[in-house]
Parts: sequence; structure tokens; C-alpha cells
Amino acid sequence: MPLIGAVADDLTGATTTGVLLARSKARTAVFFNETAAENTKNAEALDAILVSSNSRALPADEAYEKVKSATLALKRMGVKYFSKRIDTTLRGGIGIEIDAMLDQMAEDTVAVVVPAMPQSKRIVAGGYSIIDGVPLIRTPVAQDVRTPVKENYIPRLLAGQTKRKVGLVKLDQVLAGVGAIREALEDQREEKCQVIVVDAATLEDVENIAKACIDLAWDVVAVDPGPFTAKLAYGRGLIQAEEANVPEGKADETGKTVLIAAGSATPVTKRQMEVLCEEKRHVRISVEPIPLVDGGDAALDEAFKAVNKAVELLESDEQPRAILFETALHGELLDLDKEDEKRGYSSGMSANRINAGLGTIISQVLEQVGKKRIAGLYTTGGDTMVNVCYQLGVECIEVLDYVIAQTDIGRLVGNYEGLPVIGKGGLTGNDHTACDIVDRLFQETLRK
Repeated sequence: MPLIGAVADDLTGATTTGVLLARSKARTAVFFNETAAENTKNAEALDAILVSSNSRALPADEAYEKVKSATLALKRMGVKYFSKRIDTTLRGGIGIEIDAMLDQMAEDTVAVVVPAMPQSKRIVAGGYSIIDGVPLIRTPVAQDVRTPVKENYIPRLLAGQTKRKVGLVKLDQVLAGVGAIREALEDQREEKCQVIVVDAATLEDVENIAKACIDLAWDVVAVDPGPFTAKLAYGRGLIQAEEANVPEGKADETGKTVLIAAGSATPVTKRQMEVLCEEKRHVRISVEPIPLVDGGDAALDEAFKAVNKAVELLESDEQPRAILFETALHGELLDLDKEDEKRGYSSGMSANRINAGLGTIISQVLEQVGKKRIAGLYTTGGDTMVNVCYQLGVECIEVLDYVIAQTDIGRLVGNYEGLPVIGKGGLTGNDHTACDIVDRLFQETLRK
């Protein structure tokens, strides 16, 4: 029975938390919605269930209802320990989503917010989020088109979103150890704070916060990007120590190709794909975004041009090792807000149509050449992964491991059962990360 349950505001967030549990010997599945989770036939075999509410960019009232619905579904499935997975860069309506979960819990339940993910160089000090040494609001993600972040001080950010009182446990108290953390948390509760932000700079800090919460025996909703949830589960004896989960042996790459859908336009992703395509066996197929945005026959024509090119390559004597489908790594970068405005679309519709187009391309290539010819799927950007899986008719991923933190490995459940898939955020990794991901997907073909 799944004792651990988490609601994430997007799919890649769910896999990031899920992988930390999976690497700790917990059988873990990520579902695209609560209906898919409740309808799964093997729930009893799972230790942890994560549900994506896909709510990060939604208006507050819609996000609330999505998270409420997912929380109630997890309760019906027998979950005992709850987490609210949040973005490491604090995008979305975190406060309203905390409210949506706490409103379904016992009255004295406390949301302990630990936004740090030290393994990805995300720390919190004095209530401020620092990303790889840079204050959050000075990073590119703060200007995210759909969910910009304009406030760096986390208690103030949350106070503007939640109806509950927000407190803070500072780094000097955390560094003083478990006893000091426990006292600081109790002090915040005495001040009637029900949402408590806690600083952390290292995984040891995160572990000590978890120990303090367990000592207090509070009903806690863990609000974090994953490490705090994992440390709580370990401290409660629900999971084992984290370790890599890599299949052994040397993969035979003959007759197999990795399919890549790049929906991210970040400079990080662009550079990674440039390095990847320096290898002649890695082929780029550029897809024009405007026809996809326009929709209808224009979108289908553009998608099938890419599909036909790919199928031709896959059936040739020189089958590529990897095929990259991209819409934003060539030509001028589109202002998708302007494209929405120009066409009278609702906000985000142009981006959704582009990602849906990439999903269509991947699904059609798989349909035409078959699963045996494909080593695995690699997607950049959370929305891209969702759309690819939607087009494939997949609603669940079993998570297994990561290449690097926030670059997660899983395999499809249901349609194309067992096909490896790796999702990566647009800002994650170094110049060679895409090459490492392709290598790992071939290695995953050895997994039984």
C-alpha cells in the first residue's frame, strides 16, 4: 500500500521527487492526474504515489481545486504521509496550493516548507532563495513567460498567497542542530504559524529538519522540491539509503535510435543540443513553430514533414543514433505572448500548441517504426513531456533513477510499456548533459 503521497504542480516536478524515493528502494509511480492514479491496477504494489495537478500556471481558484482533488484521491488510496512538491525556483501559486492540501487535513496539521535542493545548488538562507550563488529574482527563470517570480523573500512570497500565518526558522537555528530546530519550530507554532519556512544549505541541514519534525510527532505536510520528503521518509523507516540504480552490462546500440523533443528555448538547452549534434550520428530536424501555433491543417502538414524525414532516416542504412526535433533552437525566438495576443488566444495557448505538435511527431514516429527501433525518449521542458506522453496515450511513469539531479529516468507504463524516458528541465545541466542522457537511454535498454 502506498504510504507516501505527493501532489506536484507539474510532471517533471513529480518525477524529481519520485526519483529520490525510487533510488531509496521505494516502488514509485508518477501519474498525470488523480483519475489515472485511482484507476491503476497495481496501487497495492507501490510504496509511493505522485500525482501531477498540472496547476503551476493556472488561476488561483482553478489551482486550488486541482490540488484539492488530487489530495482527496491520495487520501482515498490510503496515503498516510503527504507532500506538496514545489518548484525549486518557487514558480506558481505555492501558498494557495498549500491551503488546498491543509484544508483537507486535520486542523493542527503544519506545512513545513523546505525549498532547498542542495544537490542542484538551490539553498535558502535568511528566508531568501539562492540559485547557484545567484538570488532567485536575478536568474532567467524569474522572467519565466507564464509564471514569473517577483519576490525573493520566501515568507513574504507565501504570505501573499496563503490565508495562513507564515513563519521562518533561520539558518543559524538550523546550524545549531536538531534540538535547536525543534525549539524554533515550536516557537513558530506558538506564534500561530501554520506555514513554516525553514532555511537549509546542505543535505545534512535538510536531514536535521526532518529529524526535528519526527521528534515533534506533528502531522506535517512536507512542502519541498524532494529532498525533505525523502529525508522524512527515511527517518520514518519507509525507505532505505539512496543509491544509484544503473543497469549493468554494455548496451548493444545496433538498430536503435533515441528520439528527442526539445520544447525548451533556454540558452542552456540550446548549447547542450549544439554539443550533441557535433556527433554526426545525432541528427537535428527543425520544425517551424508558426504552423504549429496556427493549428489545423498547417500544423498537421508541418508535423508530418518532420515525421516523414525521421522515418526515412530510421529506415536508411545509416540509422541515426539520435534524432532531435526542435522548434526553438533555430531562427528567431518567438515571443509566445505576442503570438497569443495576435491570434486572440488565451495565455499559454501558443506554447501548448507547439508542445502538442512535438508530441504528435514523437507518437507518429513510434507508431510507424515500432517500439523495438527506439532506445528511448528524451524531452526537455515539463510541458513537452506531458504532451509527448499524452499523444502516446500514457498516464503513468515508473520512476527509477536520475542522470543528474532534476534529470529523471523512468519507463512508460501502459502503452509502449517499459520504454525508457528521460525528462530534463530547460535550465538543468552542463554543455555535455544531452550527450550523457542519450548514453544513459541506451544503457536503460538493458534493464529487465
